[in-house]
Amino acid sequence: MNRKTATASKHLATPFKLKSINDDGTFAGYGSVFDVVDSYSDVVHKGAFQGSLDAWKERGGQPAMLWQHKFDEPIGIYTKMEEDDVGLYVEGRLLIDDDPLAKRAYAHLKARSITGLSIGYDIPPGGAEWDNKAGVFRLKNINLWEVSLVTFPANDAARVETVKHALQGPRQFEKFLRDAGLSRTEAKALMADGYKALNLRDAGGDDLLSDIQKLTSQLRG
Repeated sequence: MNRKTATASKHLATPFKLKSINDDGTFAGYGSVFDVVDSYSDVVHKGAFQGSLDAWKERGGQPAMLWQHKFDEPIGIYTKMEEDDVGLYVEGRLLIDDDPLAKRAYAHLKARSITGLSIGYDIPPGGAEWDNKAGVFRLKNINLWEVSLVTFPANDAARVETVKHALQGPRQFEKFLRDAGLSRTEAKALMADGYKALNLRDAGGDDLLSDIQKLTSQLRG
């Protein structure tokens, strides 16, 4: 199964291209830029967001504005979200007069100590495909749920999420190991000895990462 067709929520973080920020907490910028390969070999293509944005419009809403992907910490509202030739353009308003966390987020955004914006999404069947020649996952249809202000464009939580996706199939797991620095021979050897045991486990964060590190050390030892 392609790792990008699962229904679990995923995160894709990019440097936030801020265009403006105002004293009332309103801001504008690009949350995602098309045709740029990120550190996890994902690339979003024009049109990927359109179906989801149309569905939100029909419901009379917008994806949530969250702090660090925490569903219990909304910090404002998006007033505009659309695709253009560059990427996903957003306009929003932080609730700086009513929410201390939003006021804090605004201060960091203005000081540019917040440098990332990350989307929370899932992908419907057929919404992404692996381009073997280019070595990238091409995202063509995204169900967009939320757009978060994040401290870093990539973080440990995103790495754990990548590991979870890697366990959804042998090919994805081998690619993950190659990206982690193993040779093809080392990756295949680890696949033969360790993939089945790892795949039967619950994909659980630090324990899972520790198991992969132990298997890698044993292989190289």
